[in-house]
Amino acid sequence: MMQIMFTVPGQPHGKGRPRFSRRENFVKTYTDAKTASYEDQIRFYSLQAMGSSEPLKTALEAFIYVRLPVPKSYPKKRAEACLSGSEWPCKKPDLDNIVKSYMDGMNGIVYVDDSQVVEIHTTKVYAETGGVDVLIKEKE
Repeated sequence: MMQIMFTVPGQPHGKGRPRFSRRENFVKTYTDAKTASYEDQIRFYSLQAMGSSEPLKTALEAFIYVRLPVPKSYPKKRAEACLSGSEWPCKKPDLDNIVKSYMDGMNGIVYVDDSQVVEIHTTKVYAETGGVDVLIKEKE
């Protein structure tokens, strides 16, 4: 059973809403620069993890563990509560938007298409350092 693991360090970002621009009678849809840059970062780390392997072609499970850094403005006691797991990050970025960034960023690299992912396990927690840990494995 094949599985791919990688970590994208830094502050996690959710996928932004599509943007639109009008050119005469045509409307062009595009991804905002911040989202495009973050998805490029996801592609970079997923390419490193895949090495020379071909994209997976079977049904897949995704495990995405999102680590948000504790805000520097939090008092010491609240920061300790965050790190001990008694306070959860119920704030932006939204977990589903982070997952969308990762599903799109791994398209064509880790798997042929994100429609192959039939099960997703996600968690968003506070941590000392921000980042996202990803595990993609073939469904048994």
